[in-house]
Amino acid sequence: MRTWKQSLPLPGSRARAGTGAILETTRQRLNEKASNNVAKTSPGEYVNQVRNEARKVVWPTRKETVTTAIMVLIMTTLLAIFFLGVDAFFATIVKFLLGLLG
Repeated sequence: MRTWKQSLPLPGSRARAGTGAILETTRQRLNEKASNNVAKTSPGEYVNQVRNEARKVVWPTRKETVTTAIMVLIMTTLLAIFFLGVDAFFATIVKFLLGLLG
């Protein structure tokens, strides 16, 4: 029994004559299966489905939104300060090393 790697042509060698045709028919079968699995819905049914899904959405309260926004601002500020410090540290090291050269 051959593995899939053994059935592949070696680089520089000629592929078997029927390989392209087999691959093409396989692609066609996969495309046909994919197109047959697509559900056909009317525009009205689609709108109804969208409305039903939109009703399931749970929106955050104003308090939750404000709290989350404040936390994002605090974390962003802390990260900005941290990366400013790291950047200043590395800039100092680079200036020192360049000063040694000349």
